[in-house]
Amino acid sequence: MRHNKKFNHLGRTASHRSAMLSNMASSLIKHKRIFTTTAKAKALRKYIEPLITKSKEDTTHSRRMVFSLLQDKYAVTELFTEISQKVADRPGGYTRIIKTGNRLGDNAAMCFIELVDYNENMLKDTKKKATKTRRSRSKKATTTETAAPVVEETVVTEAPVVAEVAAPAVEPEAKTEE
Repeated sequence: MRHNKKFNHLGRTASHRSAMLSNMASSLIKHKRIFTTTAKAKALRKYIEPLITKSKEDTTHSRRMVFSLLQDKYAVTELFTEISQKVADRPGGYTRIIKTGNRLGDNAAMCFIELVDYNENMLKDTKKKATKTRRSRSKKATTTETAAPVVEETVVTEAPVVAEVAAPAVEPEAKTEE
């Protein structure tokens, strides 16, 4: 029976799978977003989220634990210096998976996996636009507007005249018969 065995093996041996997830995790840390299949992204999310949680506490032990899984000192340095400070107040959920459709060759489900705090487009606070209604204005609003008309004076100033500089005329080249 397979009770409590929900681990996706991704069709690889254990050593191949751990090496692949390690490489994908260091690429995600370096580039902040990678393009991969949905199954690999879901496996990578389970792999990298505990590493980011460990990076919040910058001790020698946590650095060694993360390095034993990543095997890339540049990725470990970036994780502990930049990423851990950006996600310091976040209690979890450091990655986001955005599905992009299927791959042309084998119809595999593809997606982006990215670090949540590094996508500027999603971080912007979007202001909701006022909905346009087709109703006519209320009578109360129109009476207050007509009661005190505001006269605006516009001052027209003349723009300074700029003298145009004429470009020298270019003579067409004479055609030679060959």
